[in-house]
Amino acid sequence: MRAPRIAVGPRASSYATDAVVAGGGTVVEVSDSPDALVWLDPVDVSGLADRLALAPHVRWVQLPFAGVERVAEYGLLDTVRIWTCAKGSYAEPVAEHALALGLAGLRHLPTRIAARTWGVPAGTSLFDQRVTILGGGGITGVLVELLAPFRVEVTVVRRRPEPMPGVARTVPATEFAEVLPGALLVILALALTPETTGIIGAPELALMDDSAWLVNVARGRHVDTGALVTALQQGSIAGAALDVTDPEPLADGHPLWDLDNCIITPHTADTIEMVLPLLAERIRTNVSRFASDEPLAGLVDTEAGY
Repeated sequence: MRAPRIAVGPRASSYATDAVVAGGGTVVEVSDSPDALVWLDPVDVSGLADRLALAPHVRWVQLPFAGVERVAEYGLLDTVRIWTCAKGSYAEPVAEHALALGLAGLRHLPTRIAARTWGVPAGTSLFDQRVTILGGGGITGVLVELLAPFRVEVTVVRRRPEPMPGVARTVPATEFAEVLPGALLVILALALTPETTGIIGAPELALMDDSAWLVNVARGRHVDTGALVTALQQGSIAGAALDVTDPEPLADGHPLWDLDNCIITPHTADTIEMVLPLLAERIRTNVSRFASDEPLAGLVDTEAGY
């Protein structure tokens, strides 16, 4: 079989072109009738649409991010092409960050790091506690492994509630409100779809224990920000640790910045330094599989939108 002809856009980058070649492909321009398009810009969806209009015979599109909501909302996802994303590629650093955020909240680390006086001893141990995770993808799989030494009881909420290794139980999304009470950590690691937008609002926050921390490493729009501010101000939950916010970036002066029980990191669960080698490996793997007519990694379910 001839080497697949792969275009890289919106601009060629050495890490991506090298990965295409390492996977057995040939790098070509969009105007040269490519078989596939590797897209590297997570924001420029209109540019992606323009390139696909120039290359109507593209059979496969590789996206650079795990969440594909921008492409879905633009109306680009179709069943004519194969669509793959980076889901699973960044699972390890994102899961690592989620655990770090949860432990930082439970152990009051932001307060202690900023302290200039001895203060009042305080903190909560994660050992033998209950954790509820919304989302059953790659991040959750790695996070469950990281949580194993803490002997936690993990409940996972996912669209199809099949069992997962190391998970005490899985429940469908229709029942997720039932597994919020009693959880010390509620961690969001799910795809953003119309169904999951605003999945954590005032009613859900009211169900959480006053000792619980909400950790979000997914998308800011999963959470009703106004309701979260109120819950944190009133102490109805212990705190929130957010790598993503709505809006994003969070404006200076927003009420969340002034809350001692809110930790915010600027969408750095996976930085560019972490992402590039992982994305390059996903590109290499999928070019090799595409050349061999094998199933590709990170397939997007165009019907589900992720």
